Amino acid sequence: MIDLKFDGVSKKYKIRTNGDSPKRWYARRFAKRSGQMWALRDVSFRVNEGEALGIVGHNGAGKTTILKILAGITTPTTGEITIRGRLAALVEVSSGFHPELTGIENVYLHGAMLGMRRSEIRKKLESIIEFSGVGRYIEVPVKRYSSGMYVRLGFAIAAHLDPDILLLDEVLAVGDAAFQAKCLERIAELRKQNRTIVFISHDLAAVHRLCDRALLLSHGSILSDGPARQVIDEYQQLTFADQGINADQDGERGSPAQFTGISFSSPDPLETIRTGYPMVARLSYKASKNVPDAVFRVSIYWPSGYLCAQLTTETTSGGFMLEPGSGVIDFQCPMVPVVPGLYRIDLTLESKGQEVALRQRCATLRVEPGKIAYGDFHIDNTWTITDTASTR
Repeated sequence: MIDLKFDGVSKKYKIRTNGDSPKRWYARRFAKRSGQMWALRDVSFRVNEGEALGIVGHNGAGKTTILKILAGITTPTTGEITIRGRLAALVEVSSGFHPELTGIENVYLHGAMLGMRRSEIRKKLESIIEFSGVGRYIEVPVKRYSSGMYVRLGFAIAAHLDPDILLLDEVLAVGDAAFQAKCLERIAELRKQNRTIVFISHDLAAVHRLCDRALLLSHGSILSDGPARQVIDEYQQLTFADQGINADQDGERGSPAQFTGISFSSPDPLETIRTGYPMVARLSYKASKNVPDAVFRVSIYWPSGYLCAQLTTETTSGGFMLEPGSGVIDFQCPMVPVVPGLYRIDLTLESKGQEVALRQRCATLRVEPGKIAYGDFHIDNTWTITDTASTR
C-alpha cells in the first residue's frame, strides 16, 4: 500500500527584483539572468507503507523542498501529492517553536501543530523531556537554547507522536554522538513498527544503514531511484568525479616535498579491490630537500566524512629521514576489511610531528563486493562447532 506519492511535482521560486532588495546593483545584474528558480522539476516517486526512503544530493538539489511540500510548509507550483496516514516532520531545527515560550510550552504548541491532543501530550511529556535531554532547561525560553537543544527537543516531540509517516531533514547533523545514537535507535524502533520514513542526510553511512531505498537529486530532478547502496555509490561517483592529484595545491606550496600520485590495486592484476582480499596502495612523491623524521599517511574516509583508517609509514620509533629525489612507497595490505563502497582519500606528510604537506580529497578508493560482510567491517574468521550435549 502506498503512503506517499509525488506525481509530476514542480516548485518555482521567484528571484528578488530590484525593488525587493537593498542590494540593487547585485539584484539588477542577477535579475537580468533569471527572474525565477525551479527548486523541483517534474518530480515523481512513491513510498510504500513501512518503507524507509533516503534522499541524497548536493546542497540546493531540492531535498528539503520535497520535505517542506510533504509537511505542508510550502505548496507545489504544479503536480499532485498524496499522503495517507498521520505525518510528523522535523524539517528545520526551530520549526514550530516560539522563541519566547519555554521548552515545556513549546512541547504543547509543537505537539498540537503535529496533531497531538493535549491529553496525549501530557501522557508522553515525561518521556519527551527525558529523550530530549533538556530536562533542567525545560522551563527556560527556547530562544536561549543552543541549536543542539532545539533539534533534540524537536526530534523528541516528532518521534513520540507515533506517526504513520516521519519526515526527517538532517536531524543527525546537530547533536552529540549519544543523541545521534538515540535517534538511530528510535528510527529503528519505528521501522520495526512498520512506520514509513523519509530521511534526508549528508551522512551517507546513516542513509545506507537506515533506508531500504534512496533517491539521488540534482538541480531539482531525480537522477537515480533504487537500493540505497546503489544510489549512494552513484552519488559518490558524481561527487568525486575528476578529482585527482593536481600540481601546486595550497597544502603543498612551499613544502619540502610533494605528492605526485596515489593508486590502489590488487596484487592479482586480473582482480579488482574487494572486501576481504589483499590490496596494494602506491604513493609517489618528489622531495626537494631533506625532511627529518618524515611520516607519510594515506587517510581513508567513510562516505559520511569520518576517518575510517590510515596507512602510514610511522613506527614505534617515529619517522625516517626523507632525502631529496623522487620515490614510491608501496603499502602492502593483506586484507581490505571495509565493506563495499567508495572511500575518500587524503594524503599527508609530517616532519617531527608537524604537517608539512597535505592533499585533501585527491583520490577515491573503490571497494567491490568480496567476502560476506555486514556492518562496517569484515573480520576474517574461522569457526568450529562442538556438540556439548551430554552422552548416556
